[in-house]
Amino acid sequence: MRSVNLLPRDDASQGRRLPPPPVLAGCIGAVVITAALAVMFLSASGDVAKQQRALQDAQATYNALPVPAAPPAAQTELPALRTTRVTALASALGQRVAWDRLLREVSQVVPSDVWLLNLNAQAPSLGAAAAAAATPGTVTQTFTVTGCTYSQDSVARFLARLGVVPDLSAMTLGKSQAGGDSGGVSTGECPKGMVTFTLQGSVRPAGATS
Repeated sequence: MRSVNLLPRDDASQGRRLPPPPVLAGCIGAVVITAALAVMFLSASGDVAKQQRALQDAQATYNALPVPAAPPAAQTELPALRTTRVTALASALGQRVAWDRLLREVSQVVPSDVWLLNLNAQAPSLGAAAAAAATPGTVTQTFTVTGCTYSQDSVARFLARLGVVPDLSAMTLGKSQAGGDSGGVSTGECPKGMVTFTLQGSVRPAGATS
């Protein structure tokens, strides 16, 4: 008789079977992702460290710079001085009287039968303007005109016309009398038989409204 071995056969290949392909692919993918994350982390850490070193170097360079000296007092006061001068100049220019315009306005309202002998005009000062504003009825005479005409009606007409000149205010009759001197207009005097008059008022400050 032939002998038969009834013991189970020891199959060494059973313990070395490979896992299924999906599981194997998942493991490989996990390893690859982990390796990629590790590389990215190491790269980012290196960049951060490099930036920190650059910042430390820049801070050290800045700390090594000498402290700038304080600016001189003249340089510090220059902006304020410039502002003060500009303000003073603007105030002065704002008080200027346009004399060419004033004389042109007066020449346009002189009647044809009136001759001017003398005209005095003075720019109003700030102090005088303030005093006049504080005291109603007070007029600082800064405009005076003397002339000749044939009648009192012509004097009144000239006075009325001067009253509408924008650069003049508070025009009044200072003197008006008949009978001139023996001289003539060319000599600064009115001929005999003519009316001599004086009109007076004030030059309106620049920027003032009527």
